[in-house]
Amino acid sequence: HVQLVESGGGLVQAGGSLRLSCAPSGRTFSSYAMGWFRQAPGKEREFVAAINRSGGITYYPDYVKGRFTTSRDNAKNTLNLQMNSLKPEDTAVYYCAASHKSGLVTQRTEYDYWGQGTQVTVSS
Repeated sequence: HVQLVESGGGLVQAGGSLRLSCAPSGRTFSSYAMGWFRQAPGKEREFVAAINRSGGITYYPDYVKGRFTTSRDNAKNTLNLQMNSLKPEDTAVYYCAASHKSGLVTQRTEYDYWGQGTQVTVSS
């Protein structure tokens, strides 16, 4: 079992940057594939980024590719999401998630643990 706590959200102007962090508990962080999702009011929770257990492979959907970068440090038990060139449509609650599956996990239903979320608001 792992507990996840996100931080780093806030209010930023369009074109700006934010860096989200996720701090998992426990000593088995490296055994989980990790991901980021977001949910805007009235919308489904959508996939933002995935990273494999070692951190050597990442995957992004087209709507954030080239702007968002996720990374992990298994020795320090940290997961990060660097968000650049932010747009008002990026406004949402952002969640980190952990999956027992290997490889890159992109489906919401394949994640086993979720953080409480952190609000990101991008003003125009």
